[in-house]
Amino acid sequence: MTRFVRCIALIGLIAVAMVRPALTADAPKFQIDPSWPKTLPNQWIFGQIGGIFVDAQDHIWVNQRPGTLDAREKRASTAPNVKCCKPAPSVVEFDQEGNVVQAWGGPGEGYSWPSNEHGIFVDHNNFVWVAGNGMNDGMVLKFTRQGKFVLQIGKSAPMTNSQDTTQLGRAADMVVDPATNELFVADGYFNHRVIVFDAATGAFKRMWGAYGKPPTDEKLTYDPKAPPAQQFNNPVHGIRLTKDGMVFVSDRGNNRAQVFRKDGTFVREYLVVKEGMPGSVGSTMLWPDAAQSYFIASDDPNGEFHVVRRSDGVIVGDFGRVGTNLGQFMNLHNLAIDSKGNVYTAEVQGKRVQRFRNTSGL
Repeated sequence: MTRFVRCIALIGLIAVAMVRPALTADAPKFQIDPSWPKTLPNQWIFGQIGGIFVDAQDHIWVNQRPGTLDAREKRASTAPNVKCCKPAPSVVEFDQEGNVVQAWGGPGEGYSWPSNEHGIFVDHNNFVWVAGNGMNDGMVLKFTRQGKFVLQIGKSAPMTNSQDTTQLGRAADMVVDPATNELFVADGYFNHRVIVFDAATGAFKRMWGAYGKPPTDEKLTYDPKAPPAQQFNNPVHGIRLTKDGMVFVSDRGNNRAQVFRKDGTFVREYLVVKEGMPGSVGSTMLWPDAAQSYFIASDDPNGEFHVVRRSDGVIVGDFGRVGTNLGQFMNLHNLAIDSKGNVYTAEVQGKRVQRFRNTSGL
């Protein structure tokens, strides 16, 4: 190598070293908020957290699992001389200060409540959607904001396959498009697809698998050294709509997010911690600036969430670690984000929600 070439290479390395901090200087940064949420009322306690979402009012909704509490955790429900605790209802709404606004959920007339609660979504008409990933949870449910049953899509029954348009397969998450009033479902823990329904009638519209291909039920084992899998792995765990009309899908078992047009046409994918254990893209939330410049991805194996730049897929920040203290995670499961950029985390084993305040502005 000539002296001139060595000098050019050195200048290039210096330029990269100097530019990279500048590129990440404005990236989102977070600090744990120890004051959120407030202590639950009525001696309530949470079980595993199956889903979390922030609505248009910046209220935080949780879909939790009362059935996962052990006898000691819920002992006040059977021993009147014990102060705490009792299972909270499945669906709980918090305000920005962390106070409980209302709570409801569980079995009722005319619908099948999930045996293992999972995702939750509040749409543009204030309808609340919930799902489940129990072994017979083949449905999603629609309620009013106050918990009045409206619609069930699918049924509680043994699982079928990814071609069945009348039943879901342990659905993980859902989102409603305000422009078309279509329900997009990440389906899920048994099936390998995105499936779309009319949100008013429940009528089937369309579905697709990875890269926009017809979905299959191929069983996949993640191999970081292999080319990206041609189908979704289990679970297809999260789904969101971007401001520019794209469908953002969390393919948790393949450590990636895939982006589609609303008709299922594949646009691009992001590989996140490709060399890691499967599970680095469990839930994805879009940054609430005008361009949605970043997305936040939950990484359960590493006990953290990543800030990923949408333009090039580069990770520009990591927050959290495995543990039981504040700001740490035991089985980081799902994420939510509010209009101010505060991130809310939901844990399964940890049985709690936490708030990470955005300290970087928008």
